[in-house]
Parts: sequence; structure tokens; C-alpha cells
Amino acid sequence: MTAPHQSRNDGRMTPLSDLPEDALEPVGLIRQSGVVLRTGRLMLSAGTGSYRVKLAMQQVARAIGLDRHSAHVTLTEITATSHRGLIFRTEVAEIRAIAVNADRISRLEAMTAELPAGSTVEEVNAGLDVIEARPYLYPAYANGLFAGLACAAFAFLNNGRLVECLSVAVAATLGQWARRSILHRGFNHFGVTMTAAAVACVAYLGVIAVVDTVTGSTSVHQAGFVSAVLFLVPGFALVTGALDLAKLDFSAGVSRTVYALMILLASALSVWAVAVAAGLTIGSPPAMDLAPAVLIALRALASAGGVLGFALMFNTPLKMAFTAAGIGMVGNVARLEMVDRGVVVQAATTLSCVVIGVLAAWAAPRIASPNITLSVPAVLIMVPGVAAYRTVVSFNDGKIIDALTNGVQGSFVVVSIVVGLVIAKSLTDREWAFET
Repeated sequence: MTAPHQSRNDGRMTPLSDLPEDALEPVGLIRQSGVVLRTGRLMLSAGTGSYRVKLAMQQVARAIGLDRHSAHVTLTEITATSHRGLIFRTEVAEIRAIAVNADRISRLEAMTAELPAGSTVEEVNAGLDVIEARPYLYPAYANGLFAGLACAAFAFLNNGRLVECLSVAVAATLGQWARRSILHRGFNHFGVTMTAAAVACVAYLGVIAVVDTVTGSTSVHQAGFVSAVLFLVPGFALVTGALDLAKLDFSAGVSRTVYALMILLASALSVWAVAVAAGLTIGSPPAMDLAPAVLIALRALASAGGVLGFALMFNTPLKMAFTAAGIGMVGNVARLEMVDRGVVVQAATTLSCVVIGVLAAWAAPRIASPNITLSVPAVLIMVPGVAAYRTVVSFNDGKIIDALTNGVQGSFVVVSIVVGLVIAKSLTDREWAFET
């Protein structure tokens, strides 16, 4: 058998083994495929849903002259195929760091949407270099304070009193600081989650003990103890995973949902362990007796503060964060008022999320923001984190009926959130209303 040959201009044949490597490979396609995959990798590592990752990659592929591009995206992996003429190239990338960076999502979506036809690989890479090198908007200590703000707001909405809310703010700040510090050193994600939950719970009990010693009072622990770890609820992954499932993207949706459930389980086990060690019983605190106007005003303040805290934790620019806080405040106050007037919580949640989704779709283009950076933080204040933790704790305590009650109620609320957002997206986005 003779060795493969390639024709030369003079009509003679040259063995392929003697040719330079560049002559044997579609170098142009390799470079184009690489920059498209890099775009997807940056989008996925920023925490956005698989639908947005695929869309950004397709926009770059069209701009640089590829004929067709397809991708399979999960929580941590991308398998992408680029076509040009009769040749194609398939590449695989893996993302190990799971986080949310709303500023990066916003800048990547803006860049990919504005790429003109005929863009070069060098131009796209230059834009990606700038975005990738961009530092976080807020210092590390501020990230902990944002978590404290969000969890303190949750504590009030869970009928926590002033002492509990302030104690939760301190505990959640310390827990998030511990989580961020350890996670950035490369430790196992689930181990870090359990450690951060334990730090927050112990810190909360410590602050409460100091307050009780100084004031001589006996505080109610339940609302604050669970609320101190709500910064660990993977609401972004939970909501985007459910939205991926709604788009029939099962590989991404299932992986995101399983990841969210594993994070919940890891943190709930720490909550249970600290509760058992401290001899606490996690129950439901009584509702506060406040005048209706005062209650509405405080709920509005807490709802806005909770959404703002979560948004800033996700590295969201201030303008987007305050917009999300306003949208979330309207939706959550309306939900709570409907529940108080006898509306079933699932129906109230669905209606409120429809309002949030429509408001986010209206506001997003007006402040040059991706819809997801407004709608997801706005609905996180409704995610039943307390019910999720009580489910695991009740199971561990052998209270099966209580566990099933909390688990089913929490699951129905999450489904209601997703149904509301899907309805809103179907009303405002043709890509959701029709399969193309």
C-alpha cells in the first residue's frame, strides 16, 4: 500500500507525511470553532441558562461566517459542533467552577448580540479578553454584607423580630464570608456549603446568646436560625434549571435541578446537626401583630432589601440590582397580600411571577439588561428555602408527616414560580411562545 499523496502545482505528488501540519488541518475552522466555544464557556461559567449559552454561541458563529452551529449544554459541560461547507469540527469543554456573575452575563449578551456579520476571530477574542479580565464590581467583604442583608429580609418575612433580623444579618455575613474564602481556594463545593451553613448557624446562636445575656431576655430562635443559612439556597440554579426543563432541554434542566437539590441537602444537614447539638426545635414562629399599613410598608422594604441583597451577591451592577429590587418588591408584596386574603399560595405565587416576568421584560431593554438578571433575583425572595430546610430536618428527626408537608408545599411553590415565569416569557418572547 502506498502512502497518501497530495497534488502540487507542478502536477507531481507529495506524500502527506511531508506536508506542514497546517496544510493538513482546517486551521480557519479550528480557530472559529475555538472562539465560539470560548464564548459558551464564559457564558456557562457566569451561571446563565443553557438556552442563553446556545444563543450566544450561535450569534458568534453567524457573525464570524460559520454555516451552522449546534451545541449540547449541561450544568458543567459543552459539546459544540461547528460546520463550514463540507467540513465540521466538534469540541468539548468542561466548567468546574459553578457561580453566578450577572455583570459578565450582561456584557457577554450585549457583545454577542451586537457583533456585525463579517467579524473576525481576532475581534471576538479581543472582546472576550476584556470581559474575562474584568474584576468583580464589589469587594469580598461586601459580598458577605449583601448576604446578610438578604437573609435579614428573609427573617422578617418569616416573622422574625428585630433582634433575630439583626442576628441573622451578622450570621449570614460571616457564613458567606467563610463560604467565599474557602471556595476560592478550590475546596469541594458541597463540603464548603456544609461548612458555611455550620458557621452561619453557630454564629447566629452565638449572637443570640450574647444578646440574651446582655438584655436578660429570651428570644425566639426559629425564624432566625433557619433564615441565617438562606444565602446558601441555590435559587439561581433552581430557577434556571426549571426554565431549561420548560424549554424541553432535559440534560441541562435535570443537571441544574439535581445540583440545586444536592446543595440544599448539604446545607440542611449542617442546619440539622447544629440544631441537634444545641437542642433546638425548628418550628414556625407566630405572626407579628402589626397595623395593616405598617405591615405592608415593612413587607415592601424587606422584599426590596432581600432581592437587592441577592442581586448584589450575584455581582449585578447597581442600576440592574435596584431595578430587580423594585420589581421583586411589587411581586412579593402582592403575593403576600393575596395569601392573607385567602388566595391559595400556589395561585398567588404564579400570578405574582407573571407580573414579575412581564415587568422584567419591559424594563430589561430600557436599562440594557438581560431579562434573566432582573427576573431571577426578583423571584428568589419567593423560593421556599425555609420549607426546604424544615423538610430535611424533619426527616432526620423522624417527623415524616411534617417533612412531607413541608416538602410538598415547597415543591408546589417552586413549580408555581416557574409556571409564572414561563407564562410571562411566552407573552413577551416569541422564542418561548413558539418552537423554532
